Amino acid sequence: MYFTRTPAYLKSLFGGLTWDVPETDAIFLTFDDGPVPGVTDKVLDMLAASEVKATFFCIGHNVQKHPELYRRILDEGHAVGNHTFHHLNGWRSNDETYLEDVEKCADLVSSRLFRPPYGRIGYRQMQLLKQQYRIIMWDVLSGDFDELLTADDCANNVLSGMRGGSIIVWHDSEKAAPRMLPALERVLHTIRIRTLRTETLRG
Repeated sequence: MYFTRTPAYLKSLFGGLTWDVPETDAIFLTFDDGPVPGVTDKVLDMLAASEVKATFFCIGHNVQKHPELYRRILDEGHAVGNHTFHHLNGWRSNDETYLEDVEKCADLVSSRLFRPPYGRIGYRQMQLLKQQYRIIMWDVLSGDFDELLTADDCANNVLSGMRGGSIIVWHDSEKAAPRMLPALERVLHTIRIRTLRTETLRG
């Protein structure tokens, strides 16, 4: 089970994390798990065509394998964030292993933004990482990772949930791509016709 729109009680329970940016009317598109050839490059093409900037939370191992794609993200004016080196689940990793994995990713991804894979992070991990990073969660989840959903379901999750200040999660992964790419196209079309403002996240 997961929430496509983060409940207010969760935001208040973990108030030290960034769930949205309420002081602005901008929308923040974010992409997790790349860079992945054949997926991330298509996302970048779509964003460029819509003149939209986004924030990419990159897995260090993927950056190591595909440095040219990571460089393209930066060259085209998008922001990046740390998503660990091996996509670790904080609830299933001891603190030392988890923090070392974050730092290994930091050797490749220079950013003060961090998003825990699966949104799962232990209390001590969170307290220690907050000293160095702005920990970014989300307020709207597309659900593009869910193979039981259609692309229209994912687009509807975003369009029904987004408002000024929303942080929206997509995944530029092979698993999510069949739903994410058509859903993203629909959302970008809506952003264009409604002349909505988008921004990248800052550390």
